[in-house]
Amino acid sequence: MKVALVHDYIKEYGGAERVLEALHELYPDAPVFTSVYLPKFLGPHRERFKDWNIKTSWLQYVPFKHKLISPFRIISPFVFRQFDLSGFDVILVSATGAYFPNAVTTKKKSPQPPFKKGEQKQSDLKGAVHICYCHTPPRYLYGYATARDWKKHRTIAVLTSIANHFLRMTDYSASKNVDYYIANSEEVAGRIRKFYRRESKVIYPPVDNGISNFQFQISNFKKRTYYLTGGRLARAKHVGLIVEACSVLGVPLKIFGRGFAGYEEELKKELRNNPPAGGQGSRIELIGEVSDEEKWELMAGARAFLFASEDEDFGIIPVEAMAAGTTVIAYKSGGVKETVIDGKTGVFFEELNAESLKKAILQFESLKIKSEKCIKRAEMFSKEQFIKNIKHYIEFALKK
Repeated sequence: MKVALVHDYIKEYGGAERVLEALHELYPDAPVFTSVYLPKFLGPHRERFKDWNIKTSWLQYVPFKHKLISPFRIISPFVFRQFDLSGFDVILVSATGAYFPNAVTTKKKSPQPPFKKGEQKQSDLKGAVHICYCHTPPRYLYGYATARDWKKHRTIAVLTSIANHFLRMTDYSASKNVDYYIANSEEVAGRIRKFYRRESKVIYPPVDNGISNFQFQISNFKKRTYYLTGGRLARAKHVGLIVEACSVLGVPLKIFGRGFAGYEEELKKELRNNPPAGGQGSRIELIGEVSDEEKWELMAGARAFLFASEDEDFGIIPVEAMAAGTTVIAYKSGGVKETVIDGKTGVFFEELNAESLKKAILQFESLKIKSEKCIKRAEMFSKEQFIKNIKHYIEFALKK
């Protein structure tokens, strides 16, 4: 069985790229077809993909392509249709919701030389099985919070709205190419049903307990002294709201990760505008991008992980926090409702504002949530379970 993997682009490292890694681990000989591959922007994760067979499109040769990631979405359907996937039996698309990789053509070429009359079988021309692991339908097309505030300028908002109208039609057309959908959460399965009118199988993304890979144990971090947030810093994550709440309470906060679409500068401004209360012992620290080991150290030493993402598709990083035995305080929205158990592994806040988060932090301070329960909950989302489920589902799809 020949498998091809398809991914929007490889420029940032987040939950979608972790899924791609797990799929590549399952099919290590599978080439990865993607629009552009920019390892120098992957920071400490750049080495993860270096030995892969990555096949990029002609966009790889466009100057200043790293600045054109957003405009590229307009021509991405055409770009993905240019890939020759005729020699594969299974096309496994990892759709992040940025581009339109499901526009790929999966039909096999006619055998050469042609069979004699009457000898050619229909199965010889049958297209590959097209399976899409959907992280979300494009958020910017369907009214969900996005990293870029494209409605900020009226002219741009009008032009973008017109473009998005046609892109929605393109997206729906591309969705018809898919034989089987896999959703990364019940939240996303609902979106697939609503926008594509298709059913899907829910297989949660892989979350490794990275603590076990390093030379320290959770038991070494009994004294949890600060609150933590971080990951992919973008507007939809509402890190500024977390900064405001922690500043008012005067509790220490550490923020890790890289800013996206200019959000890091906004966050620095938010830090200047919200000096922490409570005297010299309270501080808010913007750490920047960290390695996996540094991330696990931060998580294992945190009192709680704060998560204010709006309409989160799944939310891998709160599960990673639980894997480190750390309680999650999260906005009750999107996929996080499927992973965090209120009162047992975390605390939800109902309104997307600093006051609601502040109340949740104070509620957490009065609870005694055990690290063991958090770790046990995170084990339900292991990479081993993900690979097993994906493998079984593909076998099922091929038999149909």
